[in-house]
Amino acid sequence: MDEFAILTNRKRAIIALVHSIVFLLIATWQLIAARPSQGMMAQSAAPTGTWALCGVYVVVSAVLLLLFAVSRVWIERAYFALCAASATSGLLRTILGDHGFHSGRYLRVIMLVSAVIVGLMIARTHGVRGDQFVAS
Repeated sequence: MDEFAILTNRKRAIIALVHSIVFLLIATWQLIAARPSQGMMAQSAAPTGTWALCGVYVVVSAVLLLLFAVSRVWIERAYFALCAASATSGLLRTILGDHGFHSGRYLRVIMLVSAVIVGLMIARTHGVRGDQFVAS
C-alpha cells in the first residue's frame, strides 16, 4: 500500500487543511472586494508591496511544487498540485495584472476550493485509518 510522504497523519492533514481554508478566504475576499490588479508589467515603478507580494508568491509556489514532487500517493499529489496552481496563478496575476491574466482571480478560488475538498478527504482518510488502528 502506498504511504503518504508529507501528510502522514491526521494532525498534519488538518494543519494543511486550515492553511487552505485561510488562503481560500483571502482569495475570496480579493475576488469580491479588491479592485482589479494592474500588475507589475503595466506600472513603470511597481510599489514595494507588490514586489514583496511577488516574492512571497515565488517562494510559496516553489515550496508547493517541491512538496508536489516529493509526495507519493495520488491524493496527496493532487492536493499539492491544486495548492501550487493557486499560488502560481496569484503570482501571474501579480506580474501580469487582471487585464493580462483575466481568469487569475477565479482560477485561484476554484483551485483552493478544490484543495479544501481534497484536504477534507485526506483528513477523513487518516481519521478512518486511525479508528481502525485503535479498534484492533
